[in-house]
This record gives sequence, structure tokens and C-alpha cells, in this order.
Amino acid sequence: MNIFSVIGMVGTFAAIIISMYLGGTGVGPFLSLPSTFIVVVGSFMVVVTAGARAEDSIGMFKLMKMAFRTPNFGEQQIAKKFIALSEKARREGLLSLEEEMEDIEDNFLQSGLRLAIDGTDKEVILNLLDIEINKMQERHARKHKIFDLWALVAPACGMWGTVIGLVGMMAALGSDPGSVGQNMATALITTLYGSVIANAVAIPIARKLRTYDADETNAREMIIEGILSIQAGENTRILSQKLLAYLPPEDRKELEQLMKND
Repeated sequence: MNIFSVIGMVGTFAAIIISMYLGGTGVGPFLSLPSTFIVVVGSFMVVVTAGARAEDSIGMFKLMKMAFRTPNFGEQQIAKKFIALSEKARREGLLSLEEEMEDIEDNFLQSGLRLAIDGTDKEVILNLLDIEINKMQERHARKHKIFDLWALVAPACGMWGTVIGLVGMMAALGSDPGSVGQNMATALITTLYGSVIANAVAIPIARKLRTYDADETNAREMIIEGILSIQAGENTRILSQKLLAYLPPEDRKELEQLMKND
């Protein structure tokens, strides 16, 4: 669980609710079923309509859960694994890494290392693994765009509600003046709902997912660097120095200590 995402989301809505009470009205006047229907349901239906794949649009709720987690792509563990693999390959040869294949759970690392053990040319390995990364990024981008679209559509649906409320207000001016206030409130509340969904939900989730995509890409690029280094027979310390570049400063200390002990 990403506690900062939870705090941020809860804090955002808390600030909105507190401001309602400080304004003297409380939450009641801001609760509107028509506004909720046209903004929440309407914008979601637009996203479903625009989605190339139904599972991508419907799966957006699962993605919302993902935004509140902290995925661990194991860069530090990857670095330690490559140090051990490098030392073994230099002592016993590249083919000796065949024994390590069963202990590797990461499919990307396993397939890349298999190519190296089989004597595949460096450029071919790089090309094949780059294709995997690019396709992964394309899959992730489809998910990001769902929330980008939601952020774009929700305020527009809010404007639909505003127009509907204003039309109702104008229509009631002559026949039912008492409903003017209610129609005006609906008109304004839908604008608020659309803005909140876009800026407090859709945009932060889209950016969070892009951050996770960048982190996973970094881990995979790190794996490529390690595989090519081992295939080239580079010194383990040179490999370690390369891998350090992929780690954030707070995660480098343990690997640096491991290098010193060696």
C-alpha cells in the first residue's frame, strides 16, 4: 500500500469537504444525484465508447487500485543477482549459468540470459529485449490514456450538466419560480464534480501509472545492461558500477558495501 497516495487522495477530499463546512453550508447542498449520474456515469460511458478494447476500459477500476500500491521491481535484488552471475561466469564460463536458470523467476531476465548462454549475437539480444520493452510500454500507454481521456471528458460532462441545469432554470422561470434555485445548484454542482474527478482522481492516477511504467522500464534496461556485460565477460566491478547507475542513491549503499567486501 502506497500510504502517501492514500494520504494525498484522502487529504484532497477532506480539504474539499472542510471548505464546504467552513462556507457554512455543509455537505448536504453539494450532494446531487442528477449531477453524479451525468458526470460519473456519463464520463465513464464515454471512456468505454472510446476504448479500443473493452477490457481496458472496464479494467480501469483495477488500475485505480494499482495506483495505491507501491510496486517493487527489485532493482537491488537484480543487481545482487547479476554480481553473483558475473562471478560464476568468470570462474566457470558462461555455460555454467545454465544451472542458475531454474532459480530465476523473472521471465524477462530468464529469456535474455538464455539468449546469452546460447551464444546469440549482442545486437540480436539487444533488439529482441528492446522489442519486449517497447511492447510493454505500449500496453501501459493504453492504460494511461484511459485516465487521460477520463480527465478530459469529466469536465465536459460537468458542462453538460451545467447546461441542463440552466435550461431547466430558464424553463421554470415563468411556471415554477421555486425550482430555479435547485436547477441553478445542479448546474454549478456538475461543474464541480467534473473538475474534482479530473483533477483529484484521473490526472493523479495517470501520472502515478506513468511513474510505475518508468520504474519498470528502468529495471528492464538494467537487466539488459547486466546480460550484455556478462556476455562480454566484463569485470564484475565494472558490471557493478554500471548497475549502480540504475539505482536511486538510497539503494546504492548496500550494493557498494557488497562490492567492498568482495
